[in-house]
Amino acid sequence: MKKIIFTENSPAPIGPYNQAVLKGNTLYTSGQIAINPATGELVTATIEAETEQVMQNLKAVLEAAGMTFENVVKTTIFIMDMNDFGKINTIYGSYFNEKTAPARETVQVASLPKNINIEISMIAVQ
Repeated sequence: MKKIIFTENSPAPIGPYNQAVLKGNTLYTSGQIAINPATGELVTATIEAETEQVMQNLKAVLEAAGMTFENVVKTTIFIMDMNDFGKINTIYGSYFNEKTAPARETVQVASLPKNINIEISMIAVQ
């Protein structure tokens, strides 16, 4: 059986999907964007602020599943502009221990929902 993970501390899904699904001991998160769950507003003043909000949203989903960033084994980052990579990497990296950081790919895309600049999804294992 799969268990649906939901928390009000992360934005509610805006389509036919869930924030995360726990199957066995593996958690699959949906891609998170920089929506502030308290206000419903996008956080896009800077790429740093946007990335920080995305990571906070993912943190809330992980916590709802009883996990932390230490449980993350794989991430996927979609960005609009590869020139933002360094700034994104600095914020993203602050959430992980460099020695135990997850596997990752970063892909530049042509467009993302709501015209945002970054979306990140994760796989975590208990």
